[in-house]
Amino acid sequence: MSENINIDQSLSDEKKYQLLIPQIEALIDSDIPIISNLSNITAVLMDAFVKISWVGFYIKKNDKLFLGSFQGKVACTTIKIGNGVCGTSAANMETVIVKDVDSFPGHIACDAGSKSEIVLPVLDETNNLFAVLDIDSYDYSSFNEVDKNYLEQVCDLLSTKLKLSEFSLS
Repeated sequence: MSENINIDQSLSDEKKYQLLIPQIEALIDSDIPIISNLSNITAVLMDAFVKISWVGFYIKKNDKLFLGSFQGKVACTTIKIGNGVCGTSAANMETVIVKDVDSFPGHIACDAGSKSEIVLPVLDETNNLFAVLDIDSYDYSSFNEVDKNYLEQVCDLLSTKLKLSEFSLS
């Protein structure tokens, strides 16, 4: 299989997602390590959307989230569940869209240039929290219901195609 992802940057975000979802589904491979799959997902998203300044996974271990595969600037390595946007998404196991990160109480600024954010829970095949998918932008109000809908589909693909419960941070 080719690892090339071809997305026309002039398309709407929704059209990009519609083209990306089947490509991402084909890219996820249960025969390769989970970390390799997560790495490719971050690369695909970063490559497809100019609005994304940072994209990555924070993987749950006990009561914390630890930095996993990502694309972008150096990032915070540990976030306590319940803190910041990532920790809130993890604690509530729901997607959080923040149009202006400065208005989010307790926002953790790993990159001072970040202006908006979307964070989505990634559940394992037993419906336990495995990780969160964190995506930032240098622009305000970059993420909306279109992003939420399609990025939740990406997270669902990870949950259904991989045995995330078998992954362990050592």
